[in-house]
Amino acid sequence: MQVLLCDVGPRDGLQNEPDVLPPETRAELVDRLAAAGLRRIEAVSFVRADRVPQMAGAEDVIERVRRREGVELSGLVLNERGWEHFAAAGLDLFNMASAATETFNLRNGNATLAEAIERAEAILAAAGETPATVTISCSFGCPFEGRVDPGAVAELASRFADGAEVILADTIGVATPSAVRALVERARSAGFHGHNTRNTGYANCLAALEAGARVLDASVGGLGGCPFSPRATGNVATEDLVYLLEGEGVETGIDLDELVGVSHWLEEVLGRTLEGYVYRAGSWPP
Repeated sequence: MQVLLCDVGPRDGLQNEPDVLPPETRAELVDRLAAAGLRRIEAVSFVRADRVPQMAGAEDVIERVRRREGVELSGLVLNERGWEHFAAAGLDLFNMASAATETFNLRNGNATLAEAIERAEAILAAAGETPATVTISCSFGCPFEGRVDPGAVAELASRFADGAEVILADTIGVATPSAVRALVERARSAGFHGHNTRNTGYANCLAALEAGARVLDASVGGLGGCPFSPRATGNVATEDLVYLLEGEGVETGIDLDELVGVSHWLEEVLGRTLEGYVYRAGSWPP
């Protein structure tokens, strides 16, 4: 079995950091991840700098990244203006986030659920053949509305399935493997974006694979969370997930030792210990 890992650290990871890294450092992170064998990297976010200052200067980051054959670079798009910036930037695919609940859409994107769906469908129509991913945030739970109806998530996924690769996101880290397995199967989603907030993220990734997902999001060092959801701590750590998957016979194509080196470098850049475990313990056998 093979899986495509998408490292979201340069975007979903760094957007939750208190410090704003310069474009050259963010571009270097993308380059280091690509050199370690990541075939898809969410490099930037086309959002308002006054709302998410950590993502300012997306175009500067892209200009500095060394483009590699076989490596897809993705950018987050939340609205039509973001799509216009993406279209001018020349990245390989774009990712749109649309939450499964009304309140989260209002808090995160200043739009109702119906408006968010309409906006996403309009952007997909304008994008034509441009590869796209739609990440359905709060697929398993919402910080404002609590439990989310799986049927509503499956119906939402079906609206985007023809025009995009659909990823189900456990944005606040409340899912357990049986729920992930059931919803991935029901929604026929292409992938899963897990958080390890309650220490179930890695088990949930395995459950998603068992249910048919072939794309898994993860973040180098376990960076990230959700700035609009307090206590929604880090993403699944990419190197920890690689260690787990390779040990279970799932091919990732990633050099684990190189990836561990990226986390060591990032630890120095951020000046703190990261959330991941494998980069601290080392790969096995040594």
